[in-house]
Amino acid sequence: MKKLNVGLVGAGFMGKAHVVGYSNMPKFFWPAPAMPVMKTICDIVPEIAEESRERFGFEKSCTDWHEIINDPEIDVVSVCTPNNAHAEITIAALKAGKHVICEKPIAATLEDAKAMAEAAEEAAQKGIISMNAYQYRRVPAVDLAKKFIDEGSIGKILNVRCTYLQSWSADPSSPLSWRFQKDIAGAGTLGDIASHVIDIAQYLAGDIDEVTGMMKTYITERPVQEGGVDLLGTVKLGDNAEKKPVDVDDEDSFLVKFKSGAVGSIEATRNAWGRNNFITVELHGTLGSLYFNYERLNELQVCFANDPDDRRGFKTIYTGPAHFHGDVTWNIPGMNIGYGELKAIEMYEFIKAIAEGKQPSTKLSVGYRIERVCDAVRKSAESGCWVKVED
Repeated sequence: MKKLNVGLVGAGFMGKAHVVGYSNMPKFFWPAPAMPVMKTICDIVPEIAEESRERFGFEKSCTDWHEIINDPEIDVVSVCTPNNAHAEITIAALKAGKHVICEKPIAATLEDAKAMAEAAEEAAQKGIISMNAYQYRRVPAVDLAKKFIDEGSIGKILNVRCTYLQSWSADPSSPLSWRFQKDIAGAGTLGDIASHVIDIAQYLAGDIDEVTGMMKTYITERPVQEGGVDLLGTVKLGDNAEKKPVDVDDEDSFLVKFKSGAVGSIEATRNAWGRNNFITVELHGTLGSLYFNYERLNELQVCFANDPDDRRGFKTIYTGPAHFHGDVTWNIPGMNIGYGELKAIEMYEFIKAIAEGKQPSTKLSVGYRIERVCDAVRKSAESGCWVKVED
């Protein structure tokens, strides 16, 4: 079995998620298309880099990502840094002939996103695989919804309604992390979580053509963390922490028109007390409706117009062995998969793409298209008008 040496840049939350995905992929998908080998992990904090090397089973650690790019033994690069570093690292890795999986959103700016997509297209001509990590479209229930849509089971899509609601930043005392700083993140809620449901909406219903919406910042300043985080990921705040401005969005609400003629709405916020990771997608078609809620991610609600009058209504399908990847995860319907399994499924698609020499479903041009939708939302929020998504 071919081995692929992995270099991972960024040892935080998403870095851990990638390690879980690489490690668990062969445990589910066996024989694996190739075997990932944890070669080098990079973090700018030396103590975190070395602790992560030991914790995650990497052979080496470093604090300069160029060491990974320049290492001829590295085959695959995982980019798990803050958004403003995505472009430089990804483009350098692609030019060095390395396969790349980059976390979402694709970049902090539209210009960087375009440059990454162009670099990916050029690298693809040489057989180099690149992928934007949008794992939620890979939930088996979402894939099942896609299957029903493609089969025509709900007819022509009329309406798509999506939400992504969280509460982790609703507390004004939450520290000013990089996610609240435009020069690093590029955007707040829009790039962080709305991008996920934009991806799902376009995966299921086709490209969004036009948007109109609004963006809102509720908490305009936050305390500055002192000393970053410790090795357990605990934020350090001083007793009298200085406060600095927040210059990104807390909430985004926008209407959408799809190229297919369907219409819909997308709402995303990180300030919804009581909501944790509340991703919902509801589609209405001429022959039925579909509803998905990530907090019950092993279920798909379906209603078909041809059901008898006395039985028509939403019913629950519990995903399992009969559905996508159900034969390799757990063999009982409703025996829950979770975030870790999703990252393993994502890594399977990535590694399989490398083994077969075929670009994955979320290649970097897909991430670039999502960023163009986000850019249209920003322009609409400023102008108060409908804005076309650039092609």
